[in-house]
Amino acid sequence: MKKLSRRLFLGNSASLSLAGFFGLMPAPDRNRQNQKGKFVHHVYFWLNNPDSAEDKAKLVEGLNTLKAIKPIRLVRIGEPAKTNRDVIENGYQISWLLFFDSLEDQEIYQKHPIHLKFVENYAHLWEKVIVYDSVDI
Repeated sequence: MKKLSRRLFLGNSASLSLAGFFGLMPAPDRNRQNQKGKFVHHVYFWLNNPDSAEDKAKLVEGLNTLKAIKPIRLVRIGEPAKTNRDVIENGYQISWLLFFDSLEDQEIYQKHPIHLKFVENYAHLWEKVIVYDSVDI
């Protein structure tokens, strides 16, 4: 085991203290309380042409336009990971993961003109869509 010098220990302790003071490290209890009621919207897309790189790129292009909708707090666009267990569904081509502060913010997103235009312009690309919504407890 590597021996930690007193100087290094004090330097690290000071850095962590400053990070906590400036709010760079969330307080666990406060952070957990602030998460209640947060809304998670996870959409999975099965493309009509699942092997088409062009269709996949086009859908990602469309999803990127949705990032401009203000109530969205965090966005992730993904594809199936290279994992293989019986409980894993990896038949989809693209996933769209969104975080909102509340159900109401997610409803604003659903009715937003940019979202409605996205569905109009890109729905021809997908065969199936499944959505999983959840609220932090």
